[in-house]
Amino acid sequence: MAVMSETRDQIIVSSPPEGAGTWIRGTTLAVGDWPSTGTASEGPPLHVHHRDDEAWYVISGALRFRLADREVIAPAGSTVLVPAGVAHTFGNAGPGPSRYLILLTATLDSLIKELHQVDATEHPRIYRKYNSEVLE
Repeated sequence: MAVMSETRDQIIVSSPPEGAGTWIRGTTLAVGDWPSTGTASEGPPLHVHHRDDEAWYVISGALRFRLADREVIAPAGSTVLVPAGVAHTFGNAGPGPSRYLILLTATLDSLIKELHQVDATEHPRIYRKYNSEVLE
């Protein structure tokens, strides 16, 4: 990752990713450049963020979004915004691999980082800590 600094401001420039999970993080926003395998998959369980929006930009392949009452396939070039309060989960739509940018608030970035540090039995508690909730 290249970082360019100015007198009062710091600008972060992310080079093309060399591997899975390249992130750039600012004070209130995190952007992850993430690949997904070629199999159809679902990431997190159905959940809701009560105070934070979450967004994706599909670079290649397709992502499948499951909302509380419907399913949406987002092909390459699609931008998906899930507003706060909307139940959702997502994953690769398959059959080929996909790559996407995920845009998170600092709160959701912290939630995801903490989820990866604890046993799955602790996930409901972690979601609640960040004003979110696991629904299934």
